[in-house]
Amino acid sequence: MTLRHLPLHDGWTLHPAGPVPSGLPTGGIPDGTPATVPGCVHTDLLAAGLIEDPYLDDNEIRLGWIGRTDWTYRTTFDWTSDGHDHAALCFDGLDTVATIVLNGREIGRTANQHRSYRFPVRDLLAEGKNTLDVHFTAPYTYAEELRDRLGDRPGAYAEPYAFIRKMACNFGWDWGPTLVTSGIWRPVALETWSGPRIASVKLLPDLDPEGVPFLTAEVEIEHDGLAAVSGSVGVVGAAAVFVLSEDEHRVTVGLSVPQAEPWWPHSHGEQPLYEVEVRVGDHLRRLRTGFRSVTLEEEAFRISVNGEPVFVRGVNWIPEDCFPSRLTRQRLSDRLDQAVAAHVNLVRVWGGGLYESDDFYELCDEKGLLVWQDFPFACAAYPEEQPLWDEVAAEARENVVRVAPHPSLVLWCGNNENLEGHADWGWQKELGDRTWGHGYYHELLPGIVAETDPTRPYWPGSPYSGSPDAHPQDPERGTIHIWDVWNRADYRAYADRVPRFVAEFGFQGPPAYATLRRAVSGPLTPDAPLLAHHQKAEDGNAKLLRGLGDHLPQPGTDFDDWHWLTQLNQARAVAFGIRHFRSHAPYCMGTIVWQLNDCWPVVSWSAVDGDGRRKPLWHALRSVYADRLIAVRDGSVHLVNDTPTPWAGALRLTRHALDGTVLAEETVPATTAARTTTSIPLPTALATPADPARELLVARLDDTRTLHFYEEDPALALPPARYGVTVTEEEDGGAGTPAYRVEITAETLLRDLCLFPDRLHPDAEADTVLVTLLPGESTTIRVTGAVLEDPSALATRPVLRCVNDRNTA
Repeated sequence: MTLRHLPLHDGWTLHPAGPVPSGLPTGGIPDGTPATVPGCVHTDLLAAGLIEDPYLDDNEIRLGWIGRTDWTYRTTFDWTSDGHDHAALCFDGLDTVATIVLNGREIGRTANQHRSYRFPVRDLLAEGKNTLDVHFTAPYTYAEELRDRLGDRPGAYAEPYAFIRKMACNFGWDWGPTLVTSGIWRPVALETWSGPRIASVKLLPDLDPEGVPFLTAEVEIEHDGLAAVSGSVGVVGAAAVFVLSEDEHRVTVGLSVPQAEPWWPHSHGEQPLYEVEVRVGDHLRRLRTGFRSVTLEEEAFRISVNGEPVFVRGVNWIPEDCFPSRLTRQRLSDRLDQAVAAHVNLVRVWGGGLYESDDFYELCDEKGLLVWQDFPFACAAYPEEQPLWDEVAAEARENVVRVAPHPSLVLWCGNNENLEGHADWGWQKELGDRTWGHGYYHELLPGIVAETDPTRPYWPGSPYSGSPDAHPQDPERGTIHIWDVWNRADYRAYADRVPRFVAEFGFQGPPAYATLRRAVSGPLTPDAPLLAHHQKAEDGNAKLLRGLGDHLPQPGTDFDDWHWLTQLNQARAVAFGIRHFRSHAPYCMGTIVWQLNDCWPVVSWSAVDGDGRRKPLWHALRSVYADRLIAVRDGSVHLVNDTPTPWAGALRLTRHALDGTVLAEETVPATTAARTTTSIPLPTALATPADPARELLVARLDDTRTLHFYEEDPALALPPARYGVTVTEEEDGGAGTPAYRVEITAETLLRDLCLFPDRLHPDAEADTVLVTLLPGESTTIRVTGAVLEDPSALATRPVLRCVNDRNTA
């Protein structure tokens, strides 16, 4: 007989096990109101109208009691014997500390959000109605009791997230709310079967020394030990059969797969994927994989795929929602599509979140996005005592096996910033002789990866310089994080260093106007208290203004100027850093911007805000992460060619007056080989302006152009912006809406022209922003997504902005 899988997602109710704040029914959700599984307490209470949306205004601060309350999920289901010998209750994810009771009998306990669980229940099932209870202990209760027993540990926040194997950022972060969840957050099902069952399949795709795709498959089989068990593994015309004796439960087979083609990151090639079939008796498992090899040169921190070094154009990924059960495959796909469209080729799954869903890794496989996966440890000293040590070992083994088939995964990393924290944040004095995580990062996790997934490199943490004895922030080896910029230093300080690999750096900016307008009621002003609640960084709004430095004027009390200038400054700051780092390739082999996404509406470092809207930073990334880039620094033009073919042609260098007059011009022959960078000294007539406040340099090769100003904007003699605008409505805007062509012709120089159509309709978006035009030049911006009541408003401020429109009376 084949395995039978019965989802148990219906009929759930939710009940608090203790008192709740006044104003809520004593039973939590009224009788008859269902809880949603998968889901969590917060989303159930929200759906029942018992709490306000925690993402809006300051509602979050009134919901702390949820994470300090015990909860019970309950359902009933009908069961009739189907003749199978075995039955198990299967929980793909429980958040977090739970006791499971079936028909009044306890069948198991859990204390790890990052694991799945199976409980044998054949002898406990009753014909007809069965009752299933899942009792959740409050996360704070469990974590604080363990903290009191083991002794406190230092961390970035005064929260006990290091004492519970749960998504750390649930407890709040400098971009996220404190929303401490409980619930059945992934699917639950009853499985019944007879005969042998495939318990797990580990696939390790690789290339052999000759470059031929090769698959190692390890199959674990549950059977009664009364007879031998046979099975097979097949992929793309290659197959292997196996036989296990009565006392064997695990087999490893290797398959050469010459008919398969190698998988590449999208910046280097195609992404062929192949179905693998594993069959044991009547039980069949289908998985999908792709074939590639991965190596890491540790000192240079150079990642190579199929023997070819990859300059990493990366972004950091945080949980896309504080309530991950709400995420759909489409929402993940949309966000990852935004990464690909910005020429990103690697996503780092940050250690304060989760091992991501199968959907996430499958989508990265399909889209050619490399994945760097942190183990879930971030910004704290983590105790190594029991029960935590065994929980970490179990979650790591399970998730390494689960994610191993995905060719997109190229690196396992032990933690985020804990090695730096121990070295530099004063932890050692506070810790004394207490454990802090060293054993996880240097012993347990590398041992599990070496045993379970030897096809991929392991790195103990980030930042890290390759040795426990070296300072973790050595720019000459391994990875560094740069946070003096944003926190203290001007963003020009990026140019003070030439690192091998920058795994975190970033600059804040507010979300889109429509996102803020949805999240914050009342007037929008730079100092509005409700807006301040959506700024979680320490001294964040002051740093936003301080970060403008001498780059842009101070906005004063005008919200529109504040919003525009701080968004623009975020884009410029990060773009400045990337240009600098990429111009030093191949010595520097990667940048991973903090961060791609947000989990709620917030002022943060993201390129895409919590409502999925692209900030100007996203458009800046699309420009500076392009395959070919021109950077001007230190008296030279640097041509960055991250393509498989040479970049050759006539480099045209022009020094202009701000009114467009050509002051000096030269054409220089230029050739840059594939995947390399070349430097061309600027001719004297172009390197030194006669009047820096009134001139700029334009460098162009083929269709790639960069503009270099000799002074910062406030010191430039920028003319008052003058331009002509024509708005034309078209039919094909997608989703049954029109498109609007906004053609702008510059009468004067227009510095960083941007269009913000979400100010007119929350669904409207522009296809490009951050365009600088010289006098006489034109650009066309396409607006899609919504029907606008007054399209002519696309031509007016504050929808249409440029830096020098502030000079216009």
